[in-house]
Amino acid sequence: MSGSIFGHMAASLRDYLEELGDHARTGSDLDAARLARTELPRVVAALRAVLDEHRPGRDGRCPTCRTRLFTRAPSPCRAYLTAHLSVLVTEDGAQEDTAEGHRVADRRRVSGRLVDRHRARLAG
Repeated sequence: MSGSIFGHMAASLRDYLEELGDHARTGSDLDAARLARTELPRVVAALRAVLDEHRPGRDGRCPTCRTRLFTRAPSPCRAYLTAHLSVLVTEDGAQEDTAEGHRVADRRRVSGRLVDRHRARLAG
């Protein structure tokens, strides 16, 4: 990562999110509840701020995600697509009845592949 301000911001955000995930996975139930009460509102506010920045205009397209001059912005924009895939699609399997465990695992694998494919497209 470069020594730019963006590089430092990206690294600190990545570290914060990794630490948050580690605490949620490995902490006690009480620690997880405390973490949810203190940090979850901040993460939700951050996601809302990003999505507000990418709110579609009257034409249904994102004014922030212009690709080139005089071209139409993608719809849905990458911010909304990434948020949707990361937050909602991967959670669908977790909400299914555990009696159908094989279907849950299959859906998680498919959802994970969709998210991975989308992330690769964003990186490329």
